[in-house]
Amino acid sequence: MFKNITLTADEDLIKRARMRAIEQKTSLNVVFRQWLKRYASTAAPEEDYRRLMKQLKAVDSGGTFTRDEMNSR
Repeated sequence: MFKNITLTADEDLIKRARMRAIEQKTSLNVVFRQWLKRYASTAAPEEDYRRLMKQLKAVDSGGTFTRDEMNSR
């Protein structure tokens, strides 16, 4: 069961957040619910780290790099 809440924020901030949500093909409401769930979670920081690593599992750097390659701009 969902319950409505009212939030107050800067109008420009809300516009930018809505635009970002649209770019991500979602809604500000969904993004806020996801954030609220994480905020209210009792998970330890280690669990957050593990969850993030699972999400990034598909990320591939393309190989190993030398120190100079990693620090080049």
